Amino acid sequence: FCGDAYKSREPSQTQQREFAKRINRLSTGGVPIFLLVGNHDLPNAIGKATTTEIFDTLTVKNVYVSNRPGVYRIPTPSGIVQVASLPWLRRSALLTKEDTKNLTFEQINQRLQAAMTEVIAAKAKELDPELPAVLAAHVWVTGAKVGSESSMTIGQEHALMVSNVVHPAFDYIALGHIHKHQVLNEEPPVVYAGSLERLDFGEAEDSKGFYLVEIEADSETGKRQVSFDFHPLEGRRFVTVSVKVEPDDIEPTAAVLKAITEQADNIKDAIVRLQVSLPAELEGQLRDSDIREALKEAHHFTIAKEIRRETRVRLGEGTAEEITPTQALKAYLESKKVPAERAKVLREYGERLIEEQESGQI
Repeated sequence: FCGDAYKSREPSQTQQREFAKRINRLSTGGVPIFLLVGNHDLPNAIGKATTTEIFDTLTVKNVYVSNRPGVYRIPTPSGIVQVASLPWLRRSALLTKEDTKNLTFEQINQRLQAAMTEVIAAKAKELDPELPAVLAAHVWVTGAKVGSESSMTIGQEHALMVSNVVHPAFDYIALGHIHKHQVLNEEPPVVYAGSLERLDFGEAEDSKGFYLVEIEADSETGKRQVSFDFHPLEGRRFVTVSVKVEPDDIEPTAAVLKAITEQADNIKDAIVRLQVSLPAELEGQLRDSDIREALKEAHHFTIAKEIRRETRVRLGEGTAEEITPTQALKAYLESKKVPAERAKVLREYGERLIEEQESGQI
């Protein structure tokens, strides 16, 4: 488990209880669990306990917690596996203020890269080459993707390159910190497993799951062969229902209910956000109680309204009394950027109606 057990640094007691239940189920079932400390597991103040430290304090059987770089030799039914760990490290743990004085962010990042690469190399030297070895690291690695094909923005956080984490001593490099599962390198595998659950609407289209990794010795070559497969999980679903109510909709609530009905199967048991865009003059006609009733099958829902205040068309410096109805119609069509051919037809019909009205036929 490569870090960030919770979304926030200060999870509620309920969240901690539910996480502990799952850990206890694995522990009592004889399954070894390795918990790496991520940035969301670290307290805001130095010296306070991390969110997963309690398992180490209570010496929970089969649970290994790493809050500093180290090498763990973990017994499994198939033999011992070595885990070299690189938890999330604060900048202050790697460089002093004097080290970073008068340096640009890029220069600081280069020094941090070098420092973390040295840590990884040092742990690699502690490994027994006869045993399978995994590097578990909670870190940015450049080139990772998040969301829908968007490059991860590093911002002011230090990052490593793929070449920094790849080392001959490691059979598999397991990464945490990014929620989107992805493979950054094939040989050796450098893999972000991603989060087990979708956390917000930005991850609505992302698949979630876990990797099953098998490391075994090749009897012919003596080298270890690694296979890894992604196993998807259903996870919580995030569904967006968007409705645009037009000014000529005489029943805006019906338009919203129609959009909800069309996605009824997706809405059931999902986290739903309903986005309604409507003219200001129709806002009072929207029946919230009916809409909430239509969304009752959702696990949770929110309703957001975008109230459009239509800008009135300005017809120039002249007042309404100074222009003819035909001129007003022409100015209106131009302001709405109606295509020329359609505008011509509309003007012809409009002029007929105006003539009929002025001649008393209407």
